[in-house]
Amino acid sequence: MGAIVAIALGLSQSATAQGFPPGPQGPAAVGVITAEVETVPYTVTLPGRAAAFQEASIRPTVEGIIEEINYRPGEALKAGDLMFTLGRDRYLAALAAAEAEQAGAEASVAAAETTVNRYRSLAGSGVTQVQLDTAEVDLLTAKASLSSARSAVTLAQINLDGTEIRSPIEGIPSVSAVSVGAVVTANQTDALTTVRRLDPIYVDLTESSARMLRVRSRISSGQITRGQSLNARLTLEDGTLYEDQGTFVSPGTAVSATTGTIELRIEFPNSDRLILPGQFLRVAVELGTTEAVLVPQRATSRTSDGRLTAFIVRDGKAALVNLTESGSHRNSWIVTDGLEAGDKIIVDGLKSLRADMEVEPVDVVIGEDGLVEDAGIADAVPAGQPAPAKP
Repeated sequence: MGAIVAIALGLSQSATAQGFPPGPQGPAAVGVITAEVETVPYTVTLPGRAAAFQEASIRPTVEGIIEEINYRPGEALKAGDLMFTLGRDRYLAALAAAEAEQAGAEASVAAAETTVNRYRSLAGSGVTQVQLDTAEVDLLTAKASLSSARSAVTLAQINLDGTEIRSPIEGIPSVSAVSVGAVVTANQTDALTTVRRLDPIYVDLTESSARMLRVRSRISSGQITRGQSLNARLTLEDGTLYEDQGTFVSPGTAVSATTGTIELRIEFPNSDRLILPGQFLRVAVELGTTEAVLVPQRATSRTSDGRLTAFIVRDGKAALVNLTESGSHRNSWIVTDGLEAGDKIIVDGLKSLRADMEVEPVDVVIGEDGLVEDAGIADAVPAGQPAPAKP
């Protein structure tokens, strides 16, 4: 409270210079701002956890021995890129055997067709109807065998292709859980590795169904003016505000029977991979605007039962009032009840302040960064901190 201290010292020095003896200690000087009702964004802050846009656990579709690992962990892959190579010899042999069976079946079909055609041309002149019927049945049987042989070739080719394990999606692969020489089996429980697409990325939120109902009620009553769209801003784990805004992709459709919450999903651009799956994050969702008083968070405190309180100046004394907040905006609470326009909110000199204590209000300005700004001092100082003495 730099400016306040300077003013108090100045008054004291002036009185001494005029020869007045120092009197009893007067009201404590406190920095105040004037409460003003204004249109402010109505924002709710929700906890969230990041989730990959796409995620694929890589497992073999055939059994075999790992002969080569064809990717580098952390390097981007495209869909179809080769990741693992298994031994191919047994599958090459199986394909060759299936192709030989197919060739034999094709020859059987050709022979059966020749027989049928010959019998048809000789029908009524030495070839009975029974012989022709038998030949036609043999042809159908040969064609069925050929179809089965072709299916066997297709399956053998699929198994051979399965020895080259490729990424089904574009993304970033993790470290391999196996090494060259390891034996793997078809559709095994343990994944060889995981590929995750991180750009864009999802953030899954949970919201209390009770609070959602209250918000809807306020929108219906006109207390909240709904915006054209829902703006979502993300705060990273270190407190940094994420530059890009999010887009809602999945509104909640059911309430959890155990937690009473609704799950929401927001999509964020993530080209720099600052957000990784599993991170705990906070998302501020701007639902619209409301008429309220902005009260600096540094000027407030909470009681043991969670009530938000602040000091105001009333009849020359500090008065403690209970506040109703509906979210925050920058460094201030959005207060919808407990204050009236014109109230003097004490924002500086709070350290030893008590209810009913006589105070002398001094107007100050709170900057967007939460610092007390005074036109008479070159540098802003934090609320509650003494300012450097003027030269």
